[in-house]
Parts: sequence; structure tokens; C-alpha cells
Amino acid sequence: MKRLGLLLIFVTAMSLNLSAQSAGGGIMLGFPQGEFKDNIDRIGFGASGQVLFFNPSAALPFGFGLDIGYLNYGSESRQEPFNSNIPDVVVDVDRSNNLVNFHFLFQIAPPSGSFRPYAELLFGGAYLFTETSVNSQGAEEIASTTNFDDFAWNYGVGGGLLIYLYSPDVPEGNFDALYLDLKVRYLMGTEAEYLKEGSVNIQDGHVYYNVSKSKTDLLITQLGVMVYFNSFFGGQ
Repeated sequence: MKRLGLLLIFVTAMSLNLSAQSAGGGIMLGFPQGEFKDNIDRIGFGASGQVLFFNPSAALPFGFGLDIGYLNYGSESRQEPFNSNIPDVVVDVDRSNNLVNFHFLFQIAPPSGSFRPYAELLFGGAYLFTETSVNSQGAEEIASTTNFDDFAWNYGVGGGLLIYLYSPDVPEGNFDALYLDLKVRYLMGTEAEYLKEGSVNIQDGHVYYNVSKSKTDLLITQLGVMVYFNSFFGGQ
């Protein structure tokens, strides 16, 4: 989780340094589809962020940028003695099943307006991994390991609506306008192997994995905000 947070911060910071014209993020829900749903019949939850280096304009109604998102699609927790020599100290053992999407993003949208519907094309991939961590009951992480991971290519389409919220009467640095962002995406993924809740079994001190394999199609809904900047490339 710490590595993921650092990755999100790094991608956002680098994108803004490349004179992004808009940036945003929000919370999202992921609904497995098809074969993926047959194995994981539960809703994933997480967050995503995106930047556009070129906003749609009156001259060219196309935008281009990057998008990254994180979903948790399963978790398990238990308590165990710290070790056989210290049975009176108990630690939390937490396991999470996760998916990180990252995409090149192409957007078609009107250049302005209080209500701005848009359509998207996405091309990229997904990293699926299961991680187990040992934490003190004060929530400090003692150790962690990645039990299993795999990668799948994916692509998809999406659509959404930007709803105007606020812009300053007097320019405030590079800030131009703030929009509420509502969107839906459908991602079609190639096959991958992954673990789910109950896939890790421990017997006589040995670990056994019950690995699932399927395509990784996913329906995503998201609620977030978008910030537009007066960037190097011009405004909206």
C-alpha cells in the first residue's frame, strides 16, 4: 500500500511538471464482468487519478492524458501470536487482493460550458496482486510480502459528465475552474492469474495457493472532481 501511494504521488507530480492542462481524481467502484465475475462476485472499491496534457478546445475537440486507478477486490484479516516463543503478543495478519490500472487516455468533449458530456478511449494494462502484511495492533506494519501477482493488457471505452462548480473571480495562480466529474467505463482485459478471498491456505506450516484464471473485464463507476489550469499550452 505504501508503494502504491508513492507511485500515485510520483505519477501526479511528474504529470503536473509536464504542464498538465487539467487534473483530477475521485473514488470508484469496480464491478467484475463475464469470467472475472464468475470468480470474483463482489464489488471492488478504490480511487483513481488522471491528467490531461491537452484539453479539448474549439479548434480541436480532442484531449490526451494518463490515468491510473487502484481497486481492492477482497481482503481477509486474522490475529496470530507473534511467534511460538512469544505467544502472549498478538499481531494482525491482513491480506488484500488488489488491481492497479494504468492507461493512455483519449477524450472527446466540448471545450467549455456548465455541463460538458464527454467520451473516452483507454489503452493500457492492469497489475493484479495479493499482498499479506503483519501489523502491530497499533497499526504499525512489521513485515509484508506479495504472495502472487500477474499482468493483463486491457482497453476500453467510457463516458461521463463534467458539471461546473467554481472558478475564481480573480485569477489564483494557474487555477482556472473546478468541475464535478461523473463517469462510467468498461474495460476489456486479457487473461490473467490471480488470487481471491479464500485462495490462500496454510497447512502444517506450508502455504498453498488456489489460483484463478480468467479474462479481466471490468465495469467502473466513478465520482470525482476535475481542476482546469491556465497552463503553458493555453486554457480551456
